[in-house]
Amino acid sequence: MIHQVVTRVSLESFRERAAGKKVILLYPWTNYRNLFLGHFLASAREGLLYYRIPQDMTALRDWVADLQTELDQVLDGFGHNLKEALSSAAAPADLGAALAADLGSYSQEPVTLFIDELDRVPFDGDFSTFIDALTNALPDHVTLAFSSRLLTHQPWYDMVEAGKATILGTEYRRNDVMFTIEDRAKPQLEVYAFGRGHALVNGQEITNWDGALPRNLFFYFIDRQLVTRDDIFATFWPNLTVKEATNVFHVTKRKISERITMKVDESGNYELTQYASGFYMPSDKVIRHYDVDDFQEAVERATITADPREEERLLRRAIDLYKAPFLETVSMPWVEERRQHLRQLYAQALVGMGRISQARDELQPALGYFTRALKETPAREDIHREVMKLYTRLDMPDDARSQYQHLEKMLRDQLGITPAKETRELYEKLVG
Repeated sequence: MIHQVVTRVSLESFRERAAGKKVILLYPWTNYRNLFLGHFLASAREGLLYYRIPQDMTALRDWVADLQTELDQVLDGFGHNLKEALSSAAAPADLGAALAADLGSYSQEPVTLFIDELDRVPFDGDFSTFIDALTNALPDHVTLAFSSRLLTHQPWYDMVEAGKATILGTEYRRNDVMFTIEDRAKPQLEVYAFGRGHALVNGQEITNWDGALPRNLFFYFIDRQLVTRDDIFATFWPNLTVKEATNVFHVTKRKISERITMKVDESGNYELTQYASGFYMPSDKVIRHYDVDDFQEAVERATITADPREEERLLRRAIDLYKAPFLETVSMPWVEERRQHLRQLYAQALVGMGRISQARDELQPALGYFTRALKETPAREDIHREVMKLYTRLDMPDDARSQYQHLEKMLRDQLGITPAKETRELYEKLVG
């Protein structure tokens, strides 16, 4: 089956790897999520339930209510406890416990609830409280699966550390085809999206895109390897009719093919994508190499490896690959969202190397990694605290005080809040 060929995951292996885990985190490599999701949707009879968080529902109570309504319509009667909790304006913890009860009573056979597009909701205190209550109350035969890019954020990190959760989807490269022996050599497409963005075919850079639209659609296809026509139209031509968008799309797609083909020293037509099963996916006519894929793979594998030396090697590779922000001259919403996500992963790699250096008592390198991380995620108080401690250990008390004062001002000006109690107590201890 195609989902097994692409993802190396079958339902049986999923059940095996999920055994004993309450939470499964699926990193949304587009091909992994969509093809594996196709198996979920085709196998509801096997206790696989699916819910996708709508883009306009970011508040916890809103999307939980929508989840209850949607599953009730599909399963005819699901969610009695959750519906009652929602009608009584219950707290996040009570909502989590109610959903756990409904999932447990749905079936005595194994049940998996797959919640997709989780990155649309804020990972705030209410969310963490809800998830903690939900997972703590889950019966043994119920598993939660989430599609989330933010694998290193709370509450996931603690769950993985405690053995309650596991991460799937980062085991295989998306470009495994690079290692397939071909009867006939295929064009090599190298794409570098950190910075301004560059694309080379057989070592020759594409410099004339015939406008910004073909170039932007090219990078969209490269970065999102399995997309529907509706996804494309909503991203690029939301205000056009379907007929108008279809015409523009095919003209733009043809221009991309022409730019690739003209760099190949032989006749033929080299399409970037091919269409199958409702998705535009990578064409088998070219071999792709993509720096963002390599960067993400390094960060993700560093997160889950148990080998400290391998973790350091992967983090250093990720930091080296991140040359500049993702497509830094493009201002489209999808690019800005992706840029922010990759910036967070970069900061996480820097923090990881900072902690490794700190554990070795290498204070100056640790300080360097932490301060670089704060340039990417300036609101992380835990890293500000580490920087304050390092300044103190390096006999730089004025810098420690300045670090706190900078944090205090930033939180006040941007968020209207004060530093956390833990941060204030550390400051008092350091300056006392």
